[in-house]
Amino acid sequence: MIKKGFLRLGIVFLYLLSLLPFWFLYLISDVLFVVIYYIAHYRRAVVQQNLANAFPEKSVQERQTIERKYYRYLADLMVETIKMITVSEKQIKKRVVATNAELVHEYFAKGKSIIAVAGHYCNWEMAALNFNFVTDKRFMIVYKPLSNHTFDEFFIKIRSRFGGQPVAMKQTLRKMVEYRKELTVSVLVGDQTPVMHEVSYFANFLNQPTAVFLGIEKIAKTIDTAVVFYDMKRVKRGYYTYTLVPLTENPKQTAEHEITNMHVAYLEGMIRREPQYWLWSHRRWKFKPEDLHR
Repeated sequence: MIKKGFLRLGIVFLYLLSLLPFWFLYLISDVLFVVIYYIAHYRRAVVQQNLANAFPEKSVQERQTIERKYYRYLADLMVETIKMITVSEKQIKKRVVATNAELVHEYFAKGKSIIAVAGHYCNWEMAALNFNFVTDKRFMIVYKPLSNHTFDEFFIKIRSRFGGQPVAMKQTLRKMVEYRKELTVSVLVGDQTPVMHEVSYFANFLNQPTAVFLGIEKIAKTIDTAVVFYDMKRVKRGYYTYTLVPLTENPKQTAEHEITNMHVAYLEGMIRREPQYWLWSHRRWKFKPEDLHR
């Protein structure tokens, strides 16, 4: 009970922080960067190993530059996430812009629902909030539930602020089958790490075999939805664009693993373009192909 009380106090504190203007939050971010990078050394060993494995062709100095840029951006991402608690519709529309929203309506005109694949790249959560204003159809945000119930409810409220419908990952197929007679948009993050008993396929991603979920491909083929990829770019501090890149309009005509390999390859290309905006502190490579045979 005491722990839950502290968590709720923490949420109140975050709410109060979110009321601060962006410019002030970025001053906090400047301090936060120093704390997490130089003082706390937050997951620096994980980041350094991930960068070394992903970019063996780069020098140590080049990887260190990416590392510092990543932590600077991570601090920004933290304060931007806090701001999402109370950010206005006007601010979301101003700071995140869809460059080709008309693609959504073109698919709808063909009677096609859409799966939009994102990565843990730039501010993917803010882009999802913006997508609410691209369509008036049912908009589902697929998420991986947190182990802490209090914070899980907290993030559900943030994701649903502008009408989005959060859907727990394991309920995705059931929900999409339930709404299959409607035109819908569903956002799924394609670079989540599966748990060991769910690993059945490894894709080549950032210079190493990587365990990936096959759920996006399975759902697309079951419901026969169009699949697009969120190509996000950071324009400047606090401002982003995203472009919806078509991957397939007819998933049932694709080969096994083709859709999975396409969205994995597109994310890699985006990361190689500007690597500092991907979530390098995530322990993405927990499993190896040989683990399946133990």
